[in-house]
Amino acid sequence: MLSDEELLRYSRQILMPRFDIAGQERLKAARILILGAGGLGCPVALYLGAAGVGHLTLVDDDQIELANLQRQIAFEQRWLGDAKAERLAERVRAINPDITVTAVNRRVDGDDLQQLVAEASLVLDCTDNFNTRFALNRASVAAGVPLVSGAAIRGEGQLSVYDPRHPDSPCYHCLYPEQGNEDLTCSEAGVIAPLVGMIGSAQAMEAIKVISGVGKPLIGRLLILDAWQMEWREMKLAKDPDCPVCSL
Repeated sequence: MLSDEELLRYSRQILMPRFDIAGQERLKAARILILGAGGLGCPVALYLGAAGVGHLTLVDDDQIELANLQRQIAFEQRWLGDAKAERLAERVRAINPDITVTAVNRRVDGDDLQQLVAEASLVLDCTDNFNTRFALNRASVAAGVPLVSGAAIRGEGQLSVYDPRHPDSPCYHCLYPEQGNEDLTCSEAGVIAPLVGMIGSAQAMEAIKVISGVGKPLIGRLLILDAWQMEWREMKLAKDPDCPVCSL
């Protein structure tokens, strides 16, 4: 049940007939795992926290650096050297003290990752390396937990939702083979600051759609953004019947 204060705090969302109190209560009951507290993770965590997701777990083993401040909007210069996950959690709590925010200041993999995913209602991939993306995808499929994946580099971004609860939904591995993909990071290729905000905000919106049951999530669809031309393209994604991850 929502308190009187929560009804007021979330009134602009509750006013929408399709969302209503039921949608807000689903957000309050949700446990969302966010891997990555950088350019994508900052807007994702801030918007989901403000929107009223009941429990957020933020995972990142990195520290804040000067070059992060151009796009990682939750951080301040006086926090240089501090743990990203802890400072982002602090920022979210300051916006919404009614929710629970847990910071995990270490790299997670193996059984540790599998347990965190299994405890979540939904997972968001806000990382920037393929090894973590593939491991998170495997954990998502194994636990039957939906995954919202986003990526941003240079002036290009992409976004999709992989939901193993839907029999026709592809997984991340259906789109990208595990062999032959090499990481290209922002430190090597660059990234324009607002791009991560655009993709991260879209990831937060997809998460809200999946949790609330309102709207049409990007399951089986990949959105690609060319920010310099401000053009969005959509590709249809099919499940790979021979996928070693989701077709076993």
